[in-house]
Amino acid sequence: MRVNYPYLHQQFADVDHIFKDLRELVITGEFTLGPYVEKFEKKFSDYIGVKHVISTNTGTDALILALKAVGVKAGDEVITVANSFYASAGAIVAAGGTPVFVDCDKRMQIDVTKIESVITKKTRAILPVHWMGVPADMDTILEISKRKGIEVVEDACPAVGAEINGKRCGTFGKASGFSFHPLKPLNVWGDGGAIVTNDDKVASFLRLFRNHGMTDRDHIEMWGINSRIQPIQAVVASRVLDTVDHSNGVRIRNAKILDEGLSDLPDSIELPDRPDKYKSVYQLYVIRARRRDELLKFLRSKEIECCIHYPVPLHLQKAAKNLGYKRGDFPESEKQADEILTLSAHQYINEEQIEYTLEQVHKFYKG
Repeated sequence: MRVNYPYLHQQFADVDHIFKDLRELVITGEFTLGPYVEKFEKKFSDYIGVKHVISTNTGTDALILALKAVGVKAGDEVITVANSFYASAGAIVAAGGTPVFVDCDKRMQIDVTKIESVITKKTRAILPVHWMGVPADMDTILEISKRKGIEVVEDACPAVGAEINGKRCGTFGKASGFSFHPLKPLNVWGDGGAIVTNDDKVASFLRLFRNHGMTDRDHIEMWGINSRIQPIQAVVASRVLDTVDHSNGVRIRNAKILDEGLSDLPDSIELPDRPDKYKSVYQLYVIRARRRDELLKFLRSKEIECCIHYPVPLHLQKAAKNLGYKRGDFPESEKQADEILTLSAHQYINEEQIEYTLEQVHKFYKG
């Protein structure tokens, strides 16, 4: 039996309804912003529960622009977690700031108990990451930010549909970035992203900045960039948004089955804590495994596709050398990097494939 990790060929096996929308778009010639982008932004705004959505070319651009919108500039520091995808730190650098890392906790999220110790006079913002589609501890982060007068920009790129006590991730910070990369919960046929905010001033800045700073065809109010989402991707995103809650529900169900099936291997498999107040959408289903590399090789030999997200923490990447971090600075992130393993839990995996995965993991550890 084969357990696949990529699923796009299944998700988009029947796309006649999307092609119908795209044919309508082509006839209109609205290839730069326009009504199809506006329609998606309104639809996503209603879904997330915010006043403003400013769509962008990528999720990384969404983070860069959101950081700029809250005032991040050269010389500023932005606190984020050491175990995220590269774009979290890269966006800080691209916005002109300096990443300041803190360790992660046992939930694989930013360790909120470590944040205050790295706040300085240069700290402009905190960038928590809802890593894997699992919410960070926003209650504590917001309390710190309010007390210290620091802005919060959420990296919600993998977390469309995730919630904390019924409130959507992405609605806690002054601005938040989402990604529509093909392997995110809300995915398109290439790249795309969006910034969400309830702040009118931030939204006005972003709408100008993502479109060259243009107020109309002949006038610019500021020097901006081109980070417009392509209307084609807005059409795809609008259609996929119709099914994202169903897809997330299947992922949640699959994660629960995997959790239950792995719970009898406490000496070999460590599962993150999953407090009830957090609704995770499992863009990635990640466990910690003893003898991880051997297990990875074994599962792949059984045609069970699995991955590591990621084997090298951000502070140990070559790009971060100038920041002065060294091995041992963030022991939890480093230990997790040696143990984490991503198993398939996406919406196109069936229960038979999940049971086969569990059977092989047990076979590896118990013989």
